[in-house]
Amino acid sequence: MRDHTHGERGSTEAPPDVWTGSATNRVQWLLALAGALCLALGIELAVDNMWTSGIAALAMSVVGCIAAGLLILFGTLAFVHVAVKVDKDCLEVRCGHMGVPRRRILLSHVVGAEFAQVVCPRQWGGWGYRSRPDIGTAVVVRRGEGLVLSLGDGRKFTVTVDDAEAAVRFIRRRLSTVRSPAA
Repeated sequence: MRDHTHGERGSTEAPPDVWTGSATNRVQWLLALAGALCLALGIELAVDNMWTSGIAALAMSVVGCIAAGLLILFGTLAFVHVAVKVDKDCLEVRCGHMGVPRRRILLSHVVGAEFAQVVCPRQWGGWGYRSRPDIGTAVVVRRGEGLVLSLGDGRKFTVTVDDAEAAVRFIRRRLSTVRSPAA
């Protein structure tokens, strides 16, 4: 589950220009499987039924199973994986294997970065892209360590990512280099 090869280098080399990290939740594959089974049930009802119980009831069953299956399938696959990339200008978060939804935050809008030892889906209301007025916005794909950004408008943005401490160090280094020439 952990991959700590995010550009951590020895002290003799120059610091990296880009930090990348990711996190994966394998449990959500089970939910995706449930969605696929629901979708398959809807297709099976449509194709292999004798249509003797009435067309309205059958149509509602087929549409309901297919819609529920697609919602579950795509809703879970979008948040099985998260990839975070921090470069000299911004932090970019891409969800799922297709990279959608994505969020891009300019480092000029970031006031600070903190390491969160445990980010729990329960505190955010579940997995996925979450927003809570009292705590901020988050991308939560699993329980564990995370990165918390304090934004210039007073809001916070949290993302669960492996080796979040390295991301915090990288962002703080970037923020100090961005602010030092202007001072």
